[in-house]
Amino acid sequence: MGGLIRQGRDLRVDFARGIALWFIFVDHVPGNVLGRLTIRNLLLCDATEIFVLLAGYAAGIAYGRQMEREGWLRAGTRVAGRCFTLYVAHIFLFVVFTAQVGYSAATLDTSAYLDEMHLDPFRDEPYLALLQALFLAYQPAFLNILPLYIVVLGLFALSLPLLRRPAWLLGASLLLYAVARLLPMNLPSWTGGGWFFNPFAWQLLFAIGAVLGHGSAGKGPAGLPWRRPLGVAAALVLVLSFAITLVIYLRRDLITLLPLPVASVVDAVDKTALHPFRLLSILALAYLVAHAVPRGAGWLRGVLAQSFVLIGQQGLPVFCAGIFLSFLGRLAVEWSEGWAMQLAVNAVGLGAMVAIAAAVAWASLKPARSALPVHPAADTA
Repeated sequence: MGGLIRQGRDLRVDFARGIALWFIFVDHVPGNVLGRLTIRNLLLCDATEIFVLLAGYAAGIAYGRQMEREGWLRAGTRVAGRCFTLYVAHIFLFVVFTAQVGYSAATLDTSAYLDEMHLDPFRDEPYLALLQALFLAYQPAFLNILPLYIVVLGLFALSLPLLRRPAWLLGASLLLYAVARLLPMNLPSWTGGGWFFNPFAWQLLFAIGAVLGHGSAGKGPAGLPWRRPLGVAAALVLVLSFAITLVIYLRRDLITLLPLPVASVVDAVDKTALHPFRLLSILALAYLVAHAVPRGAGWLRGVLAQSFVLIGQQGLPVFCAGIFLSFLGRLAVEWSEGWAMQLAVNAVGLGAMVAIAAAVAWASLKPARSALPVHPAADTA
C-alpha cells in the first residue's frame, strides 16, 4: 500500500481527510451504531467542517505555490479547472444517486426514500428538477457538499492574490461571513430556503485553511506555534462545545434548566450559516490535534492509518463512491439490524473505500521507464 501513497506530503492532513470521508459514510447510514461515535455526537462540528478546513489548507499550499511561481492567471485557471471537475463529478453523482434511490423506492414500493432524500420534486417534475440540478439550485440530501466546495473554490480563485496579504483576505472573508449571517444572504434554492450549506458563510473556514496552508509552507497543518494560553483556550472551547452538543442533540430536556438568554443562544446554533460556535469548535480541535500529533508520527505509517491516508489522498472519487455505498448500507441495515450486519456494513464500506482509493492511485502512477535499450524496430508499431 505504501507504494500507492504520494510522498512529500503531511500525512496528518491526508489521514484527517480520510477519517472525515469515513465519517461521512458512517453518518449517512441511518441506524448505523458506529454513527454514535463520530465527531458530530461529541462536538459542535462534524466531517463537513473537517473537509472544508482541510480543503482550504490544501488549496493554500498547492495553488498558492503555483501563484508564486507562475502568477495569478495560471493559478486561477487551474482552480477554475478544478471547479469544472467537481461540477462534472457532482452531476454524475446526482444521476447515479437519483437512479439508485428511485429504483429502490420503486422496487420496494415505498415513497419514503424519495421524501427523506428530497427527491420527491424529481418524481413530480423530473425535467425541471434535472435542469435546476444543472444550475446547482436543486440539491437532494447528501448532495450538497460538492456544490458548496465548487462555490467556495470559485471565490478562492478570485481572492488568490490576497494570499500574499493574509490579513486582508481574512478581513474580507470575515466581512462576507458577517453579511451572510446578519442579512441573511444565501444562494437561492429551487425548493426554497436557500442552500443547506451557505457558501458565503462557509467560505470563511475555507479561507482560514488556505491562509494557514500558504503561510505554513507545508510545515504543519496548524501553521501556528504552540502557545500555552491558546492551548488552554482551545481546550475550554471544546469542553463548552461538548456541553452544548449534549444539550442540543442528546439531552434536549436539559435546555429548560438554562437561563432564558443562554438557552436562546444555544438553541440558535445552526449549521447552514456555520454558527460561530461551530467555527470555534473546529479551529480549536485543529489547533490541539496539530500540536499533539507530530508530523513524523510512526503510527501514521501503520497499515490502518495508511488506509485512511490513501482514502484522504483520493478524496473526490472516494467521496462519490461513499455516497453510493451509504445508501446500500442503509438498505442492508433496514433488512437486518443485527450486530453481524452492522459489522458487515461498516467493514465492507471501509474496505470498498480503500479499494477504490487504491485503484485510482494505481491508475495514476507513472510507469517506470525501462533501463533496457529499445530496439529500433520497436518504434515502428
